[in-house]
Amino acid sequence: MSSENERSADPGDGAPEQLALIRETVRKAKVPRAKPRTWRGAALAKELPVARVLVNKGVLHLDQYFDYAVPEELDAEAQPGVRVRVRFGAGGRNVRGGRREGGGLIDGFLVERLAESDYPGALAALASVVSTEPVLGPELLALARAVADRYAGSLADVLQLAVPPRNGRAESRPSPEPLPPPPAPSAGSWERYAQGPAFLRALAEGGAPRAVWTALPGPHWPEEIARSMAATLASGRGALVVVPDGRTAGRVDAALTALLGPGRHALLTADSGPEKRYREWLAVRRGSVRAVVGTRAAMFAPVADLGLVAVWDDGDASHSDDNAPFPHVREVLELRAAHGRCAFLLGGTSCTVEAAQLVESGWALPLRADREQLRTAAPLVRTVGDGELARDGAARAARLPSLAWQTVRDGLRSGPVLVQVPRRGYAPRLACERCREPARCRHCAGPLQAPDQQALDCAWCGRAETSWHCAACGSNRLRAQIVGARRTAEELGRAFPAVPVRTSGRDHILDSVPDAPALVVSTPGAEPVAEGGYAAALLLDGWAMVGRPDLRAGEEALRRWTAAASLVRGQPEGGTVVVVAEPTLRPVQALVRWDPVGHARRELAERAELGFPPVSRMASVTGTPEALAAFLAAAELPPEAEVLGPVPVPATGPGRPRRPGDAPHGESWERALLRVPPGSGAALAAALKAAQAARMSRGSGEQVRIRVDPPDIG
Repeated sequence: MSSENERSADPGDGAPEQLALIRETVRKAKVPRAKPRTWRGAALAKELPVARVLVNKGVLHLDQYFDYAVPEELDAEAQPGVRVRVRFGAGGRNVRGGRREGGGLIDGFLVERLAESDYPGALAALASVVSTEPVLGPELLALARAVADRYAGSLADVLQLAVPPRNGRAESRPSPEPLPPPPAPSAGSWERYAQGPAFLRALAEGGAPRAVWTALPGPHWPEEIARSMAATLASGRGALVVVPDGRTAGRVDAALTALLGPGRHALLTADSGPEKRYREWLAVRRGSVRAVVGTRAAMFAPVADLGLVAVWDDGDASHSDDNAPFPHVREVLELRAAHGRCAFLLGGTSCTVEAAQLVESGWALPLRADREQLRTAAPLVRTVGDGELARDGAARAARLPSLAWQTVRDGLRSGPVLVQVPRRGYAPRLACERCREPARCRHCAGPLQAPDQQALDCAWCGRAETSWHCAACGSNRLRAQIVGARRTAEELGRAFPAVPVRTSGRDHILDSVPDAPALVVSTPGAEPVAEGGYAAALLLDGWAMVGRPDLRAGEEALRRWTAAASLVRGQPEGGTVVVVAEPTLRPVQALVRWDPVGHARRELAERAELGFPPVSRMASVTGTPEALAAFLAAAELPPEAEVLGPVPVPATGPGRPRRPGDAPHGESWERALLRVPPGSGAALAAALKAAQAARMSRGSGEQVRIRVDPPDIG
């Protein structure tokens, strides 16, 4: 080799000297890249070398940002809003060359880039940038922080609900070009409402009206939602509508497509699948689409220049998330409307107490039709109470009153008949046997219960009641509020053998049924839409719904009834609804008059007098007796906070599925309710969050489950 090198060194040879070539190649080679595992020895970014990262650790004592060094090779990719991977949990001891090393890899979001860190110790380096797609913008981050603070949760948990999981295939595809704003739509069926056309004009002109909309019964409400979204798009702004389930989203989706054509809105539902849903979400974030129709998770959709947020049927339990920190769609959209100064529309065929409070406080204005329009659209509602059932021989023999039989027979001559039967598990609460007034605790006004069928106690504060008497009539006799049929479908099938009987419930939900004679037996919330509307409807076993041991029992029963009755043809077309419940009950009277707003206002007045939500703010704390007692002792609650309980949490029976919030099989849990007056909700949430974070940082045994504004408090 030596001789060859000497021979090749001859200038006349014409070949370059090999060793010199190797030296030149080495001189031109780049500095060896540092290992991404630690980026040991790697140069940092020359500008803004510090990245502030939110790590994906949904624990309260780590609900903060962490600073990381940005390697020079990641400088271009590490931009605010992207997903990153970082090393976490190594501690401050493992430092080499001024760089912290070790720890496990964890996902996170890069929030911002800084020139220097306020952390005095050594920083670990970003491990990698997962994707250059900026999925977390400043508006979404601010909204997530506000939601976390309101519900005593962590920012990481909220972002898990707000930002869908990444899908590389969907991310690699470009989104379509945005379409120009459509023309402002005509009022259409909004003409039936006194302020309907003015509401659409305000949206089309760039205004931000806030309205609580009591929709007329019938099939027109999806089109009315679509027109409100089209009016907002016409002003050059975006629109967001959140509905309870995929079936409802499909109806609004079809109405919006028929009005504006395809390509102008995104449909965000779980039924779409992860890839399609993420592709639609990216189109919204990139500004290609400025209108969104979706279910619960769509409340965080990053719509550009948001001009309208709307929620349909806010009383539906699907609007309350089952994952920490358990945000509710209505409250999140209220935050978006207030912070973004955009329009707000809360709609439904019924009216919740929270919606009535928005109107009473002046935060929103009512949007309703007059009585003449209501009489045209609503069906005739008739009732069957205890007196009729006692005198009705057919009801005693077949568990169905004669009026219901006659209504079914007449309705089947012209179309399908809907039969609503409460699902299993509707347990009755106690009430006065004489006047049906719910039995309440003298100390906290909570519902009384008799777990062993003998001793009375309160389901909220747990105090025993030994000498109860009705505050309304003075009677001391109680009854369980339940009357009605248990085998409705079987009874109807035997009574009408020539008519097909179809069922819709949890196991199999029908979307629609044809306009032909049939009996459709459905549980609440699973009623299919009939082409042309139902000829009649039976609302059976009404006591089971009104008598549920829940503060919202009456409101929920009326909401379920109006939703089912809204599918029936109007009274001029012969539509009839029969409800089997005591006619003197407030929800039944509200249904007969079709006055859900009046019912909600009376409920709100009573709750204000008794200090019930939503007039007060309430939180539930659940856990083992020891953990719950330690938590309540350590929490620095506001001085005006009132602790109700603790009381035992009903255990889930063997073989039955465990719902969120239920005690694990074989364990005994307790629950305490914390109540504060208006204006102290933020202080209560902050105190609960601080107490939980302190317990988690100390590793103080079992943790408790906190839920602010629980939808079900008994």
